[in-house]
Amino acid sequence: MRADTTERVTDKFLRGRGRHRLSEEELTLLDQTMDRVRDLPNRHTLVRAGDRVRTSTLLLDGFMCRYMDDHSGYRQLVAIHVPGDFVDLHAFPMERLDHDVATLSPARIASWTHDTLEEIVETRPHLTRMLWFSTLLDASVHREWIFRMGRLDAEARIAHFMCELKVRLDMVGMVENDRFLLPLKQADVAEACGLTGVHVNRVLRSLRERELMIFRAGQVTIVNWKQLTALGQFDPAYLRGGL
Repeated sequence: MRADTTERVTDKFLRGRGRHRLSEEELTLLDQTMDRVRDLPNRHTLVRAGDRVRTSTLLLDGFMCRYMDDHSGYRQLVAIHVPGDFVDLHAFPMERLDHDVATLSPARIASWTHDTLEEIVETRPHLTRMLWFSTLLDASVHREWIFRMGRLDAEARIAHFMCELKVRLDMVGMVENDRFLLPLKQADVAEACGLTGVHVNRVLRSLRERELMIFRAGQVTIVNWKQLTALGQFDPAYLRGGL
């Protein structure tokens, strides 16, 4: 099945992070073996922890997350996905996930059945390695999130978080003049950074008053990139940009 678009469905996949290693034949194969494209509403749960997963999903437009709930029902975001990310490719070998997958905004996704991915693994070793590479990029981001949560204070956590999203969105052409759309609530930022909503509000106000960045009405404006990266101890090397 092919989407009705002049662009490839996989247009943003690995853009800026090794896409050039994929041949035209491999990109065409991914497009042609796609199962379907569909639109999801805001705050929609796509996968529940423990459910059997039979497809893997590429985010085309919008924002999605992976999250876990504690016994009291409080949510912790463990990943945020931007266009071009496979949100659950690791479900292919694992079959079941230990976390939920949901949208943070209206989103468009494409999916591949695991039977199709099995055929790719059996016949396309290079493409298989590139799909594996994309999951290893996820793992690299996870390690950085652990560092951020374990070693940085509140201001540095949020600075690092915003720097990461700016770089990831820039890779897929979604940053203009140091501004990008980020349809997250302050509560989402809190759940990604291990903070309370009140604390996030204070930190965002401080970063705005210090003229480092502004987060307002779903848009982020980076005012002083050098100082923001220094505050967040942010080194983009783990994102493997330019590979």
